[in-house]
Amino acid sequence: MDFEKRLKHAINKGRAAKDEETRQEVGKKMSEEEFRNLHLKYRLELTDHIDNCLKKLADHFPGFQFNTVMGEEGWGSRITRDDVNLSRGKAQTLYSRLEMIVRPFTETHIIELVAKATIRNKETFNRSHYQFIAEADIQSFQDLMDLWILEFAEQFSFQS
Repeated sequence: MDFEKRLKHAINKGRAAKDEETRQEVGKKMSEEEFRNLHLKYRLELTDHIDNCLKKLADHFPGFQFNTVMGEEGWGSRITRDDVNLSRGKAQTLYSRLEMIVRPFTETHIIELVAKATIRNKETFNRSHYQFIAEADIQSFQDLMDLWILEFAEQFSFQS
């Protein structure tokens, strides 16, 4: 290619990149209602995943009670269990739980997952993860949930 053709190619490539950037900016500027609808869609997908995983976990450890969480703090599920430890003639109640919720929609336009775990009266973890709704990757949320649930299962089975 001679210089003139390469120059035109470079100019066209730059204009195409600028046009693509402009299209992406317009796409990112969603209305408040679009953000709400997208948050609702993601929340439903994530809470279904939470429900399925925690029910399976509870099936592997008899004694866990499964509950759906719906309230001001968000939507999700929790499993809880009370055990009794008898040592030296004293009875001690040992509480275990795993709770995962998706926080309600806020003006910050994020989707947030919160997880709290307690095993035998000791807090194991209290975590949160969020992404901007416009850039959210639901698969990464589901992978993270799976990881946290597997971590809880491993620690619970170790301490039981």
